[in-house]
Amino acid sequence: MKQKETENKSEFLFQKKNYMLMLVGVAVIALGFILMAGGGSDDPNVFNEEIYSFRRIRLAPTLVLLGLGIEIYAIMAKSKKA
Repeated sequence: MKQKETENKSEFLFQKKNYMLMLVGVAVIALGFILMAGGGSDDPNVFNEEIYSFRRIRLAPTLVLLGLGIEIYAIMAKSKKA
């Protein structure tokens, strides 16, 4: 009887640590995309140099890649239960 009870018990694929890391990764990716937004011009005849700022060219893509790295780590991190 105990064998059936243990077989029917469902478990999550990841632990709480993995899910928290995934949420942090999604937040970092979202922040990167938010920082990348804007910088355009409403008038097509006027060029806005703001599109080439450090924030949009270096910082935002770095945050997106960092967030993807966090996501990969969160998925690959082993759980402590064996």
